[in-house]
This record gives sequence, C-alpha cells and structure tokens, in this order.
Amino acid sequence: RYGVSEMVQSQEKLDRTLVRVQDLTTQKAGQLVWVRARIHTSRAKGKQCFLVLRQQQFNVQALVAVGDRASKQMVKFAHRGRGGGGAPVEQKIESCSQQDVELHIERIYVISQAEARLPLQLEDAVRPDADGEEEGRATVNQDTKLDNRVIDLRTTTSQAIFRLQSGVCQLFRDTLINKGFVEIQTPKIISAASEGGANVFTVSYFKTSAYLAQSPQLYKQMCICADFDKVFCVGPVFRAEDSNTHRHLTEFVGLDIEMAFNYHYHEVIDSITDTMYDTDFYVLDKYPLAVRPFYTMPDPSNPKYSNSYDMFMRGEEILSGAQRVHDAQLLTERATHHGIDLEKIKAYIDSFRYGAPPHAGGGIGLERVTMLYLGLHNVRQTSMFPRDPKRLTP
Repeated sequence: RYGVSEMVQSQEKLDRTLVRVQDLTTQKAGQLVWVRARIHTSRAKGKQCFLVLRQQQFNVQALVAVGDRASKQMVKFAHRGRGGGGAPVEQKIESCSQQDVELHIERIYVISQAEARLPLQLEDAVRPDADGEEEGRATVNQDTKLDNRVIDLRTTTSQAIFRLQSGVCQLFRDTLINKGFVEIQTPKIISAASEGGANVFTVSYFKTSAYLAQSPQLYKQMCICADFDKVFCVGPVFRAEDSNTHRHLTEFVGLDIEMAFNYHYHEVIDSITDTMYDTDFYVLDKYPLAVRPFYTMPDPSNPKYSNSYDMFMRGEEILSGAQRVHDAQLLTERATHHGIDLEKIKAYIDSFRYGAPPHAGGGIGLERVTMLYLGLHNVRQTSMFPRDPKRLTP
C-alpha cells in the first residue's frame, strides 16, 4: 500500500485515470480516486499525518491515519514525504485551493524522489521581502531564485505569471488574426544587423560571420513588399546591450507587427491603440531622425524629425515603431548615412525596387508588458529563463 515505485520506463500502460487536483470537489465525495501530485508539506500528529498535495497552482489537504487502511509504518513513510478517497470537510481549509474536500489516503507511492535538502523552500520564495522583515521569516533573493529557476517556477506566483503571459501571446495572436494579419516566422541568423548600431551579437557562421537578429524588422518589410499587407510574428529578439537595469534583457520575446496603410502612418497607430485595454497608456510621436534606425521615414515637414512613435504603459516604453522607408533610393541613402554595408542588405533593399506600399509597424517586448501589467519590479520575473549581461544559465 506504500513505498517507492520503480522508475517509470514505460514498462506497462495502466488502465487508470488520474484526477487533477483542481477537479477534486465535493461532487467526488466518497469516491476512490488516483491523484499524482507533489508533497508540498507534511505534518505528523500522533497516529496521523497531514499532507498538502500540490499540482501546479492547485493544492489539497490529505490525511493518512492509522487504521484498517494504513499502518504506523505507512504514516511514518508519508511524513517523510520521500490513491485515496475524497471526503467533504465541515470547515474550509483556507490554506488550500481545494477548500471543501480532504483526501483520505489509502495508498501512497513515490514516483520520483527529491533530494532531502532543497536549495530553497517554496514558502520562502513567494514571501515578499517586506513581509519577511516584519515577521522575521526567511525570504529568497532574486539571484538565488534565478539560479534555482526550476524550483522557483513551481511557486504559485511564477505559475500565475507565465500562465498570464501565455494568455497575452494568445490574445495578441487572436486579435491580429481577427484583423486580417498573417503570422510569419523570420530568420534569427542574419547577414546584417537589423537595427544597426553596436548592440548586436556576432556569431561564427562557417567561414564568415553572421548576426543574431535584433528584430524581425527587415523580413517583416520584405513580406509587405511581397503583398502580405499585414503581418505579425512572435519570436526571440537579441540585443547586445550591456545594461543591468530592471527592464533590460539581452534576449526577450518580441511581439512584432507590420502593415501597409493607405494615406498616413497614424492609421497604423490607430490600429494598434484600439486593441489596448483599460490601463495607463499613451503614445509619443515624431522622434528625432538621428536617434531612430536607418529605415525610419523622415518627417516631410522637418527632416530633423521622423514619422516614428513609442507607446508607453505605466510610464515605461513597451513598443517602438515608425513608418518605414519604402523607396529603394531613399533607403540606400539612409543606410549609407548610418554606415551600413549595402552589400550585406542588398536583398532587403532590392525588395523595394519592384514597388512597395507605404507601411509602418512596431515591436513589443512581451516580458516588459507582462511586468508592467502585473506591477512587478523586475523584468527577470517575467522571463522564464532570463538572459542578461551577467546571466547565461540556467
């Protein structure tokens, strides 16, 4: 009725249904169910042992008690933590997500055994620093959490963050597809720096050098030239910026869009902003041309400025965009002005020689949006395995 199971190597396929912890409700009272979950805590009391079983962000209290179904040895085994029947409870179990039920364990087997000493405790990892200081209880600093990211990701906080982030991606896709956009995938190993400047990673590419894409910019525009009209992509973006701030990463997920417009690039701004929800949000327009990438369209009224914009949420930039140059001659002039090797972007410039519609777009940092939306203090909390100038593992 208890013990450590042999390693699962797909020896057999059992005809057994495992019930999800989130599905343990009073409707299953009195039923025999099989549950697979982590032992979150265990507490022995006399001839009983109380367990909290955790499965992702859900947990349930369980009881092993000496009797017809459990021996003293089984209770001791359960307490070491190294199915059952459901029962309703008269008083809500406030510390568990499943507050109206309790499992009475009849069998308990260890499928995968954890080491006796963990690098951090989940209760400590989710405790805010301020609460720890006031109560004199342990907290875990950010570097320790990131060094042991797999364990930190098990916390209810991390589970919630990344499930919400998944929802952001899904909403981004659904919204744009409903607006007639086409999702594309673009190369991440490219022949020239897509944004120009020095903040680009150079990699060895057989007998020559290549670059990690700073954005999908050049390829988004080439797709517009190929008559896709409205495109978007979700993928990694690389920036070799030696910035150790709360909002910078050297690799992040870009949510990028590009679309053709009829008369004015503000049509694109309007298309983006009408999808924004009730939050602190604003747009700044007409940035100096000198601080924008080479493919940015100059302002026709004042060549010192550009048809470019940034969008801000809660006081911090989340999107940078602009109307793009869609004339091959002007694009060549702007690239030359920025000191870009024209031979390396020849295919990109050539795509505009065959007629290209006016277009604009922008790029959003997924992790930064999630951070600001949730009011978190550091973008590393919203990157599953963050990369910055000082972190390359795990």
